[in-house]
Amino acid sequence: MSTIEQILKSRNKPKEKVDALAKEVKENRISIEQLIDYFEVGSVSEKGSCVEAIERIARDKPEIVVSHIDFIIDHINDQAPKIKWETARVIGNLSQKYPNEVAKAVPKLLLDTKDAGTVVRWSAAFALTEIAKNNLKLQKELVPRFKEIAEKEKNNGVKNLYIKALKILEK
Repeated sequence: MSTIEQILKSRNKPKEKVDALAKEVKENRISIEQLIDYFEVGSVSEKGSCVEAIERIARDKPEIVVSHIDFIIDHINDQAPKIKWETARVIGNLSQKYPNEVAKAVPKLLLDTKDAGTVVRWSAAFALTEIAKNNLKLQKELVPRFKEIAEKEKNNGVKNLYIKALKILEK
C-alpha cells in the first residue's frame, strides 16, 4: 500500500489526512506527480483530499505546484463541487508568484461564478480577484466583469470579495 493510500485509508479525520498529504509532498517523501496520479484513480472523496492537499502546498510552496497548472485548470469545472472550489483556490494561491501562468484559468473561473454552490462561487471570486490584483493585463478585462458579477451576486460574502477587489483595483 502506497503512502498516499495509507494516509487516505487511515481512520484520521479528513483535515488530518489533507495535512499529512501536504506535509509528505512538502518534505519530498512523495511527489506531487504521485498525488496527481492517485487523484486520477481515487474516489471522489479521495480526489477532494488530494486537491485540497495541493491547495495547501500552493499556499506555502507554489513552486512545487506551478508546473502542474494545466492539471489544475482542467479540473476547475469538475462535477464535484469540492474539486471546483479547491482548484480555484490553488489558482488564487499561485497568482501572486505566477500571474501570467494563471491567466489561462480565467475563462473557466468565470463559468464558476454562475455555479449554484456558494463555496464554488466564493472560490472562483477569490481566484479571479487575486489574478486581477497580480496581472495588470487582465485588470482591464476583469474589473467590468467584477462589477457585473457583484451586482447580480446574492451572497454577501461572495459579493464582498469583488467589492474589496474593486476598491483596490480602481485606485
